[in-house]
Amino acid sequence: MTGQTKNILRDIDHRGVATITLNRPEFHNAFDDILLAELHQAIKSFADNRKVKVVVLAANGKSFCAGADLGWMQRMAGYSEAENYNDARAMAEFYADLAMLPKPTICAVQGAAFGGGVGLVAACDIAVAVELARFAISEVKVGIIPAVISPYLERALGPRNTRYLALTGDTFSTIKAQALGLVQVVAENGKLQAEIDRLTAMLLTNGPEAMAAVKKRICGWQRDDLRAVGNETARAIAEIRVSAEGREGLTAFLAKRKPSWRSE
Repeated sequence: MTGQTKNILRDIDHRGVATITLNRPEFHNAFDDILLAELHQAIKSFADNRKVKVVVLAANGKSFCAGADLGWMQRMAGYSEAENYNDARAMAEFYADLAMLPKPTICAVQGAAFGGGVGLVAACDIAVAVELARFAISEVKVGIIPAVISPYLERALGPRNTRYLALTGDTFSTIKAQALGLVQVVAENGKLQAEIDRLTAMLLTNGPEAMAAVKKRICGWQRDDLRAVGNETARAIAEIRVSAEGREGLTAFLAKRKPSWRSE
């Protein structure tokens, strides 16, 4: 079973492995509200599909996901606080459904993951990345914060590491990502698919209901908690996007100049 939209490709093979592939390589698979809606719909369609046993999130091109799309950021710069809140709330709902999907999820990272792209990695159950991939939680560079993805970053990295990476915006390697707990498997370059195949074969030998129970009862999320956190983080990002610093940061980024807080 296959399907596609402009931005993503979907496939379910005969074993029940469903693959969602980000398909905007010319834009480094950066996402906007449209791409997020398509991803959300794909995730929801797999949740109750008994044929689906494992879900793989992959990407085409050199980058896995560069975070927010430039055009979307341009629109954000003119949004009201209410519009920013609604925008962020939709994103929060997507990440919550990805994290709570009652199937094991594998993130296949073949290139750079920045900002919200790191959030995708953190929200999946297992992450496999090639040696040459790079990661950064870089929102502070443009005067905003990784609010919506913060619960998933904290769960994957721990509070201290999340604080360090979110405060500095530092770029880190796949080896560092593995040491921090963001990535579970490092694949030699050219062998990413072999590692995905190995992991999916392992997962397919397990009881689907048992794996769903592991996610829900042993180390899972509570939907009410995620909903409350989603509301809180959506408000936080909405407030900072319309603040003077947030608007200056986005404007400077779009104009390819230094923001006003950088004196050098």
